[in-house]
Amino acid sequence: MTQAFTHKQRPNAFDAALISPAPRPGLAGWQRFCVEFAYFGIKEARSCLFAGLFFVAVFAVPRAGIAGLPRYDVLLLIALLIQACMVWAKLETLDELRAISLFHVTGFLLELFKTSAGIQSWSYPDFAYTKLFGVPLFSGFMYAAVGSYIIQAWRLFELRIVHHPPYWMAGVIALLIYANFFTHHYIGDYRWYIAACALGLYARATVLFRPFDRERQMPLLLSFVLIGFFIWLAENLSTFWGVWQYPNQLGAWSAVHIGKWSSWSLLVVMSFTIVANLKHVKAHVHVPS
Repeated sequence: MTQAFTHKQRPNAFDAALISPAPRPGLAGWQRFCVEFAYFGIKEARSCLFAGLFFVAVFAVPRAGIAGLPRYDVLLLIALLIQACMVWAKLETLDELRAISLFHVTGFLLELFKTSAGIQSWSYPDFAYTKLFGVPLFSGFMYAAVGSYIIQAWRLFELRIVHHPPYWMAGVIALLIYANFFTHHYIGDYRWYIAACALGLYARATVLFRPFDRERQMPLLLSFVLIGFFIWLAENLSTFWGVWQYPNQLGAWSAVHIGKWSSWSLLVVMSFTIVANLKHVKAHVHVPS
């Protein structure tokens, strides 16, 4: 089933070609595998456009900054420029931008708490003019990048969700996930209990996606875990380049603890819940009555 777009959601020519390629029903065997794999890779790269460009900037901008402007400030300007260009080029709609802004705000609030004097889970060691309570404003875009990826992938792969849990239940789990990032410093870490609830809630949920001209499917929970893994890899690269540091990395870099993978996977569940509540996305989510 081809997704219908309203005028506000009409894709640009490149996205339209990816979404509606000329069907090839006679394609089979290894040839079909290669074509679908190629389209899958292109759509994934396109979905990661904001995240990819942003993290290229993270790795490319020298620690000393550019032309006297500190690195964190340069990264903020680059992130804003990328976001503006995507809206101008109709790679994102204004509705999607509003949702991505919500990711930015929730992520930045988490950063403020985690880097505070009483918590100090990690830190941003470099100077910047655009730091607020020790947190550079660009940091919220790292969370926005996750939301941008989910939104773009939803459109390009024409995602449909079968057996999605009731929205109110998904919302409660998302709130518990977010709250636990704060409360585990005071009343214990309940992430595995929340993860068990999420496992039961999404156990039947299946994501249907279209790499080329046929729908494929996979468990929705598996997609959460896979996205969380790639975010964990990106976090390792970012800490290696010194963008931020955990306390155990102050003397010399070491890999981010594998336990962070679970945290990122839960954050993906929360991010997915926000995207699933967008008006034009709800039409492609099946909630059993």
